[in-house]
This record gives sequence, structure tokens and C-alpha cells, in this order.
Amino acid sequence: MRRLRRIAFYAAATAVLGTLLGPAVAAAHGLVGRADLPIPEWLFGWAAAVVMVVSFVGLATLWQEPKLEETGNWRPAPDWLAFTLVNPATEFAAGLIGVGLLAVVIWSGFAGTQLVTANFNPTFIYVIFWVGLVPASVLFGDIFKALNPWRAIARATGFLASRVAGPLPRPFAYPRWLGRWPAAVTIFGFAWIELAWVNGQDPSALAGATVLYSVLTLIATAVFGTEAWFRWGEGFSVYYGLFARISAVEVRHGRLGFRRPLSALCRLDAVPGTVGMLVVMLGTVAFDGASEGPQWSSLAPHIQDWFGKLGFGPGDALELAFTVGMLLGIAIITSIYLVGIAGVRTVDERPFGQVARTYIHTLIPIAAVYVFAHYFSFLIYNGQSIAFLSSDPLGRGWDLFGTAGRTIDYGVITAKQIWYVQVGVLVAGHVSGLILSHDRALALYQKARIATQSQYWMLAVMVGFTTFGLWLLSQSNQ
Repeated sequence: MRRLRRIAFYAAATAVLGTLLGPAVAAAHGLVGRADLPIPEWLFGWAAAVVMVVSFVGLATLWQEPKLEETGNWRPAPDWLAFTLVNPATEFAAGLIGVGLLAVVIWSGFAGTQLVTANFNPTFIYVIFWVGLVPASVLFGDIFKALNPWRAIARATGFLASRVAGPLPRPFAYPRWLGRWPAAVTIFGFAWIELAWVNGQDPSALAGATVLYSVLTLIATAVFGTEAWFRWGEGFSVYYGLFARISAVEVRHGRLGFRRPLSALCRLDAVPGTVGMLVVMLGTVAFDGASEGPQWSSLAPHIQDWFGKLGFGPGDALELAFTVGMLLGIAIITSIYLVGIAGVRTVDERPFGQVARTYIHTLIPIAAVYVFAHYFSFLIYNGQSIAFLSSDPLGRGWDLFGTAGRTIDYGVITAKQIWYVQVGVLVAGHVSGLILSHDRALALYQKARIATQSQYWMLAVMVGFTTFGLWLLSQSNQ
């Protein structure tokens, strides 16, 4: 009982501090303007903290042995389902669909109207591809691997070339030290295009960036090989592949099957660049939320003026200011995580970097819910526009599928319901992070008491991310 009281004390103290510093600020800004909520906004923050505390204590008392770290929990799906969904024909069709969508994105960007809301290109890239594939990956597994147009092109090109010219030269071995760093750079670059580039909404500019990325990806594939590059280096394959590890669905050796949700995260190979990849994923979304709030709105002009005094033009100065903001977001996320790791090392004497890589998989559910919570209303509302844009991708008055007359239904969900969904998934993601961290500690330290002691600081990390996420929601929905 003494141990439980000590656990509860540390957990409650951390949660209270995080709640006071986080949601209190959010409430001061009129959290997402939802004055018709049935309870005060600050109570959401307290409720989230209580859930984290209860989860922590529950894990400490009821979860005494590692469950997710176990291997061999994958079970094949029934034959009728497995072979219906996963077979050479569906694989070919999925790759063809991916290549076709890539072609439409480039074509509509160059040949269509440059009015953002009337062109297929920006909506598909930012809403369907960037946001929609995240919850799809969490629910259904690594579907982007099947749809990936660059992978399909690379495999088809390699197949045809080997038939025409004979055996191809062996690609270079992918350097282990490079790890996931190319993927981290890619995701930062895409986020920079969305958040900082002054031309980031222009269909033709997006089409040009798509062509450039396609060329670079295919060159890298030729150098390092298709499987190696798309496993480690290609940004979007790595990005959606990480989220797919949350899912209970997995294709293994060409066979569809099911596993325990979250269990694949425990087998994440934390190669160089993995920590960088996760903090980029979290930090860029964090900045996107903060950039819509009053704090950044008051700070950004000063940073822009400073770059202007250095001789940069208004557009370049604005881009540099937002780049600084993105780096600040990444720095904040990195600091929160590293503080937690420093605390874990009070019972784990391994090198700091090794401990940081040991627990990095716990941030993947948090990254997923950050994306989903922040962009949920964007996906629900703007995602509807893909129906009429598909019928008229160039904005020329076409009606290819009879859906050009459709409009966005803003009554499909209420503001109150959006807020409940956002808070719910945010808390669920952080509880998942706690579960993963606790399970890993049990596997590492063997004794439940030591494992629990190591997690005091990880609780602080999760509460910090929760309250920070709630604050970000308040900024992005004012």
C-alpha cells in the first residue's frame, strides 16, 4: 500500500502541475470557442489528467508482466478473406490506382485552374493524402505500401529492365548510419511546404514539387534498391508505416492476418534517425496548431522583421520566420521527451541515447492522435470536396462522375461533437503511450517495482504531451 500511495502521489502531483500549466492557458484563450459545452473547458484538462493518473496506477497494480513485447501473437485471417484482399491481382490494381492518382495530381496542378479550392491537386495532397491516410493506416494497416506510386513505378521499371537488358547490377548497400534520417528530412520538407512556403497552396508549385520528389525517389531507389529505400529512406513509406504498426491488421509473407493492437510498435527497430523522425512528426504538427494562436501571431512579425533587416525580401523573411517556428516546435517536443528519458535513467544506467531509442516507440500513438485531433474537422469538412473535385479536377466545369454539383455539408458533425472526438482520441493516444512504456519497462527491468519507478517520469512526459495537445487544440480552433 505504501508503494501505491507513493505512485499515486507522484502521478497526481505531475498531473496537477501539467494541468495547471496546460489547460489553464487554453481556457484563458477561450478553448475553441465552444461556450455551449456542458462542462467548463478547464474540466476537460483535469479529466484528461485524472484518466492518465488512473491508467498509471492501474498499470502499476494490474499489469505485472509484459504482454505486448511477446512475439508470435500474429494469427492468419480466414482463407476467404485473406486471399480476397491480398493477392497478385489486388496488389497490381492498388499500385495502378496509386500511379493514376499521382498522374492526376501532377496533371491537375499544371493544367488546371490555379484557384486552390477548385483544383484537385491541393485538396488531394493536403486532405486525403497527408491527413486521411493516417487514420486509415491506424485502422487497416500499411495500405500505403500497396498504393505507393513510386514503389509501383520502381518495381515495374526494374521488372521490365531485367527482361530487356538481363540481370541488373546489384544496388549499393543502404548505410546503417543513414537509418531513417532521409525520411525525417522528407517529412520536415513536406511540412515546410505546407506551413512555411509562400507558394505552398499553388497547384502548379505543388505539382512541380511532386515531380521533383518523384525523380529524387526513383534515383534513390536505383542506387539503394527498392526494398531498402522504401523501408528506411522514403519519407512517406516510413511515415505511414510507423502509424500502421498501431493497427491490428498486418500482411506477413503475403498473407493477411491479425495481431494485438500496438504490439508491432514493440518490435520497432530504432535505427539512427528514428528519434529524429518522431520529434519531427510531433513538432511540425505542434507548430501548425500553435501558429494559429495569438502567441505566434504576435511573435512572428518580429522574427520576420529581423530577417528583413538582414536583407531578405518580405516573402523570404516570412518563410524563414515560419521555419524558425517549426524548429521551435521540434525543440519543445524534443525537450519534453528528453526530460522524461533523463528521469528514466535514474533506474536505468545505460547510455542516454540508448534509453531514448528504447522508448521512442511510445511516441507513435501520440503522433497519430496529434495529427487526427488537430486535423479532424479539416478532414471531415474539406475531405468532402474531393467528391466534386474528382468530377472536375482541372476546374473547367466538367462533371465526369456526376458529382460536380455536390457541396460541403457543414452540418455533418457539430462543434461540440468535434471537441469530444478531439479530446477523446488525444487522451486515448497518451494512454496507449503509457501502456507501451510500462510494458517495455517490465520487459527490461524484470521486477514490477523497478519498472514502475522508471515510469514516474514517463507519466510526466505523457501528461506534458496531453496538456500541450489540449493547448494546441485551443490555438487552432479559436
